[in-house]
Amino acid sequence: MIEEHDRVVLTTKEPDAGLEPGDVGTVVHVYSEGEAFEVEFVTLTGDTVAMLAIDRDEVRPVQSRELTHARSVE
Repeated sequence: MIEEHDRVVLTTKEPDAGLEPGDVGTVVHVYSEGEAFEVEFVTLTGDTVAMLAIDRDEVRPVQSRELTHARSVE
């Protein structure tokens, strides 16, 4: 189960926010017992890129054998 402060991986493209599948964000709020989440996506230096309300099927928990990957955003 995904909870507040968990890191999650985006599984869908969010072009208006400049986000791609695989981008990692942090859950800042859980809605409707886990049906949706408010997720903050930040740069590696801590600047917020986007804060989105995202449905449960648009993110997944991070897995123990995954690495963070860096890419530039507009």
